[in-house]
Amino acid sequence: MISVETTGNGSILIITPQGPLEREDFATIGKEFDQAIASSGKVTGLMIKMKSFPGWENFEAIASHLRFVAGHHRLIERIAVATDSSFLKLVPGLAGYFVHPKIKVFDLDETEQALDWLETGR
Repeated sequence: MISVETTGNGSILIITPQGPLEREDFATIGKEFDQAIASSGKVTGLMIKMKSFPGWENFEAIASHLRFVAGHHRLIERIAVATDSSFLKLVPGLAGYFVHPKIKVFDLDETEQALDWLETGR
């Protein structure tokens, strides 16, 4: 299961996994993403907030994740990852070679700074 909320003018999505990622989670994210585009015209930022990476429920969930990224990464300006996981702090640097948005990592207790960066780019 996953929690998705929007902030400010609706152009920033905050995603908080609450267990292993499921295929349905990416349908939920996609629906919220489409609503953000419809209401504000763009997705300025996406925050992924998690203590540690919960993994995927199965291969179908991995495939859904990859399809979501492939279909949406060019529509996002910035991604903030707020985490306490040493492993997850490395992944965004690698992902930056393959996806369009700027990616920045924050400690989990720095979510306000992450939101500020998503809003302003500074």
